[in-house]
Amino acid sequence: MTVPASADLGIAEMDQAATLLEAGGLVAFPTETVYGLGADAENPAAVASIYQAKGRPSDHPVIVHLAPGADLAYWAAEIPEQARQLVAAFWPGPLTLILKRAAGIPDAVSGGQDTVGLRCPSHPVAVALLRAFKGGKGGVAAPSANKFGHVSPTTALHVRQEFAAEIEAGLVQAVLDGGQSEVGIESTIVDLSRLASHGPVLLRPGHISADSIAVVIGQRLAAPDGAAPRASGTLDAHYAPATPVAMQHGDLLAETLNQLLNLGRHVALIHYSDLPPASASVRLPATPEGYAHALYASLRTMDRVGADLILVEAPPADPSWLGVNDRLRRAAFASLGILQQLLEE
Repeated sequence: MTVPASADLGIAEMDQAATLLEAGGLVAFPTETVYGLGADAENPAAVASIYQAKGRPSDHPVIVHLAPGADLAYWAAEIPEQARQLVAAFWPGPLTLILKRAAGIPDAVSGGQDTVGLRCPSHPVAVALLRAFKGGKGGVAAPSANKFGHVSPTTALHVRQEFAAEIEAGLVQAVLDGGQSEVGIESTIVDLSRLASHGPVLLRPGHISADSIAVVIGQRLAAPDGAAPRASGTLDAHYAPATPVAMQHGDLLAETLNQLLNLGRHVALIHYSDLPPASASVRLPATPEGYAHALYASLRTMDRVGADLILVEAPPADPSWLGVNDRLRRAAFASLGILQQLLEE
């Protein structure tokens, strides 16, 4: 089932998608961050189907998506005051909270850990689906709707391209189309499961900044430590296209680009300032919000042009760009050394 972005996503469509979820099926749906591949969070077999479709390691946890007003106490064994404050300030929205998992929640969603990641998305299609699913009292486990480690999808077309075989085989049973995701990068993840020993910890930066969170809870967020819970999208190599990715700042990038082109390299360029032409290029907005919105779609487009390298103009190091820089660093991690290799061969 595919519901076009231009369609009126009504009760019938949501009920049909919710019925599929309740029967143990997989449904891809839009959120304000990226598209998710959803299953009933309380059905271990359904959650296992997500891992199968994505090729995801079984110890890598997923995030449980909840409807507005959901009972956190059903999902979490402990709900600290900081969690209530952040829910009031940022839900529905792109913020995931890591809390101690309630005893009755299967460990399939947490990769075997004693914690669970919870969030309430703000996209109207996601909200409607979550309200229809189990009368708004269920949870939908939903990592990004892409193969594990690949670039996250921000349109329904990306999902259909990524899971064409799984859709054909019936493993992915529905793709709800809600247009392009507004935020464009995954949610901010904050660990509140170890407040007594570590305080609040920022596990993954995103659209909601650490400073904004600190204002609400009156505490600054610590950096991740070796004992922090595993969380979605925090591996060194992640969000990566098949084409190698390298980053350079603008003052070096123009010279590097000319060197590569003079050597006959095919270079796909992602930039935000004035730079010489490349084999293919896309210019993104010079604001963190605009850049994030377009980033994943641009990586996917440049991945299809047959380039030897996707060369990215490194964004500013300003804190407002932290989420974007985090995603680009992980996208380029597996390609370390490729730039020098292309220049020397």
